[in-house]
Amino acid sequence: MTLYLNTKRQYENYKELSQEKYFVDKSEIISIINENISTKSKYICVTRPRRFGKSSVADMLGAYYSKAIDSKAIFDKLKISKNDDYLEKLNKYNVISISFAEIDSNCSNCVEYIDRISNLLREDLKEKFPKANIDEKYTIWEVFSKLDEKFIFIFDEWDYIFNANIFEEDQDKFLEFLMKLLKDKPYVALAYMTGILPIKKYSSGSSLNMFDEFTILNDMIYGEYFGFTEEEVKMLCDKQSSISFDEISSWYNGYLSEEGTRIYNPRSVIKALKNKKCKSYWTNTGAMDEVEEYLKYNILEIRDEVIEMVSGEEIDIFIDEEFRAGQGTPKTKEEIYSAMIVLGFLSYHDGYLKIPNKELMKEFEKALSDESFGYVSKIIENSKKMLKATVDRNTEVVEDILHDIHNSEIPILQYNYENSLSCVLTLAYLSARDTYRIEREEKTGKGYADFTFHPRRKNDIAFIVELKKDEEPDVALNQIKEKEYVEKFRKEHKDRKVLAVAICYNSKNKEHHCKIEEIN
Repeated sequence: MTLYLNTKRQYENYKELSQEKYFVDKSEIISIINENISTKSKYICVTRPRRFGKSSVADMLGAYYSKAIDSKAIFDKLKISKNDDYLEKLNKYNVISISFAEIDSNCSNCVEYIDRISNLLREDLKEKFPKANIDEKYTIWEVFSKLDEKFIFIFDEWDYIFNANIFEEDQDKFLEFLMKLLKDKPYVALAYMTGILPIKKYSSGSSLNMFDEFTILNDMIYGEYFGFTEEEVKMLCDKQSSISFDEISSWYNGYLSEEGTRIYNPRSVIKALKNKKCKSYWTNTGAMDEVEEYLKYNILEIRDEVIEMVSGEEIDIFIDEEFRAGQGTPKTKEEIYSAMIVLGFLSYHDGYLKIPNKELMKEFEKALSDESFGYVSKIIENSKKMLKATVDRNTEVVEDILHDIHNSEIPILQYNYENSLSCVLTLAYLSARDTYRIEREEKTGKGYADFTFHPRRKNDIAFIVELKKDEEPDVALNQIKEKEYVEKFRKEHKDRKVLAVAICYNSKNKEHHCKIEEIN
């Protein structure tokens, strides 16, 4: 039985996937890829963060193109079957399918790693083409050339050795191996690679410069096929009644394709729907450890800007180059952020960087709550006290906490710009995100409330926060009442207590003042 050539593995994987309750049909990507087969554009490399459906698409392509097994019964039910070229390339190719993450990790160096791949390919070809007289003296690309056959190559996790930081001393040999195997070879009908990291560039270009690359920052072709679109998520939500689309959206939305389409993390969406519970399903802990190092030592003021993003703000920064395989430790702020985008920790679009959703916000909060972060962790810890003090109408504690946050060493919290009071308040109520839906500048009554706290649990108290600078708390309270901010709460939460919270900052004496009233 062959290991890489015309195996049934991808067919079986995709068959199982297509039978899932929360299956999303991405088969129309096949029609786009078909256009590139046996053309100069036959080299395609798609990179995305983990859990964005890359392996699922690779399995689908293998199941569609491979001669291994008749897959018509699967694809007849999918969107691709409506295309004119559907049957033309269905099960017509010899497919080489390799997930490089599955290669024996006991290899001591990159040469052994490459030799193992080559030897296994050689054995597959001997079994499939017994009359070809495949001799050990031939390189693996010479063997392919000798066969006078067309092959489709599907490489999943092509960047495994780079992402896992193994064979660092001779990783370039792997790139050279791929180049010799694929570049300008007439036996290649299609070379499709997918992974997390874009292809390494040399000063003189890349040894794999024949590939067209489609990354999370640069892809106008395949953007909708990796991750779930908003319409796809709505469709999935309609299949159950436990979780609303709005809740799914707040947890897993926030990524954007290059053309601005909203993209959701597919694995987390499906996990939440299956488990009937939204929470963080993030499992990429290794990469988060690296991010924590940047935060801990505040390299290039990364931590300060991440805290700003945790408070709900966006960072204005220009990033035009992705962090790439084999690039080493990122050195500039742009490189660090680029790495965090590529790994899926941050979302970037149109010059603005942000934490994409609640799931990732939880991961950053978790990282920052470590005691090694000093005052940052204290802010997060005190946010629980802040919420309790508010609902208990303990204005003295509220004032003390705000005073402490404001006087921390974090530069963005020093009220240096107009929005910084809102940043302080967001951090002060960080833990409230678990039990409240928090809205900023929400349209309610006759105006826009600064902050509204909508309880998710039936026994929690709703409240409205109005911020003022160099005003008395009564001014803020009167605004809440006169503009009838409470009306929306009355409709949503009948017969429930609503608190009006006025928080004011006096720039002369550097003091916060708070007043809390129940609104009847």
